[in-house]
Amino acid sequence: MADRRLFQDIVEQIVGLIDEGAYPPGSRLPGERELAEKFGVSRVTIREAEIALQAMGRVKIKTGAGVYITESERARDAALPNVSAFELTEARSLFEAEAAAIAAPIIPEDSLARLDELLRVMAEEDDGDSDRSGAADREFHLTIASASGNKAIIHVIETLWRMRDELPQVRATHEAVCSHDAEARAEEHGAIVRALRNRDAQGARLAMRRHFNRLLEAMLDATEERELIELRRKSAESRARFLLSVNLQ
Repeated sequence: MADRRLFQDIVEQIVGLIDEGAYPPGSRLPGERELAEKFGVSRVTIREAEIALQAMGRVKIKTGAGVYITESERARDAALPNVSAFELTEARSLFEAEAAAIAAPIIPEDSLARLDELLRVMAEEDDGDSDRSGAADREFHLTIASASGNKAIIHVIETLWRMRDELPQVRATHEAVCSHDAEARAEEHGAIVRALRNRDAQGARLAMRRHFNRLLEAMLDATEERELIELRRKSAESRARFLLSVNLQ
């Protein structure tokens, strides 16, 4: 029993060192002899602690190579997948439309009042590059998600918004289209709030879907425009090189 408590104590100490950054992910844990001397225990106790750490997913024992620190579960959970703006918008359409439908019959009056206030903020500040307008847009959607009362849905939508805000390519795509669609977004957001105020679940679902469908179309248009500009640039470079080579002959 005392031996068991001893190796568990070593496990806790090593986990603490890992979380503090003393042993970062991917690094090799010191050898058994060094750890035994560091903690004042036997190599057998260290070996038992390492096995327990592997079972916890904190280390990976590589026979003949040593013991290596793995990425923590917290870090893995925090990592965002590399998705395109189109994939993200498709996912947001699915989850946020259903969140709106669930929220419609139960959304409290104070949430509706907050949505009205956010609509005013977006209308006043929306110049396509306003931090305040972007923050209001985010709060608008998260307020509706919160009104659904479903913690799983809320978590998913919050994570989708992290992708929207933190993935550089996604953020750049949104910035390219949001500077030209203030009027459309205002109308779409207003339609969502009207459906919610009417306790119309199907209307709220459809209004949210229309919002994201228009956003997807705007993204496609922006992508096509960028590709056309790039094609023209390459064509101009090729024409210049060709004409230069002809003139030199």
